[in-house]
Amino acid sequence: MIEIDNMYEQSKIYGHHCENLRLLEKSLKHTEISAKKAISSKDKNNCLSTLLRLYAFLLGAWAETRLKKLLHEGRGFSKKERDIVLKNNKQHIQWENTIKNAFRKHYKISKLNKINLGELGVARLNSILEIIKNDLKIIIEIRNKLAHGQWKYPFTDNGDKVDKEKYCLINKENLLSLKFKYEILEHLTEVIHDLIVSKVTFERDFEKHFKKLNQTKMNLKKRSYQKYEDNLIKAFEVSKYKKYKK
Repeated sequence: MIEIDNMYEQSKIYGHHCENLRLLEKSLKHTEISAKKAISSKDKNNCLSTLLRLYAFLLGAWAETRLKKLLHEGRGFSKKERDIVLKNNKQHIQWENTIKNAFRKHYKISKLNKINLGELGVARLNSILEIIKNDLKIIIEIRNKLAHGQWKYPFTDNGDKVDKEKYCLINKENLLSLKFKYEILEHLTEVIHDLIVSKVTFERDFEKHFKKLNQTKMNLKKRSYQKYEDNLIKAFEVSKYKKYKK
């Protein structure tokens, strides 16, 4: 009876995380639309920088909520296993522990090494952890700065000086780069979802997901924001001209 009650409670909490995620995705979409309008009108209302910071904040909130949803998947972790993951208050460590524990659980092993996982398994594990370290971690850190009101000048952890690296990241972000980062997180969490829910699906679809993820990373590096901005402005002006002609 206790086990059934626990399953019901987990299912209910999972549903709450799903609803939170749905509303965050809706908020991200609305913010994107508003930012596009600001770009199209050459930011005549001087609101683009605010919208970009809001988008970055929401993206970090999305990542945190997506992790909670992953931890409450029906065929995933027990309460004890979740508590172990969440014991560390650093979110990027929670992500890393979630992934490592999922590998241990599905491959029925205690040590994550080449003997137990094989060359391919270790390569996949390291690829996921590398995305956490190089892409997700900074999104989490930027969200934390923005959540503390550091919208232009982010401070170091002890608060005695401006964090120059984070300052550049916050103030040089644009809508196109943020959209690509969102896509990277979506592809990453699809991989982790498969890992948690089904070992077979994870192994079958890993390459497909990572191909999309790596293509998005390439787009992030190579796509021209200036061209993106010019296209939005041009489309807006054409639309305005058509309305005028009517």
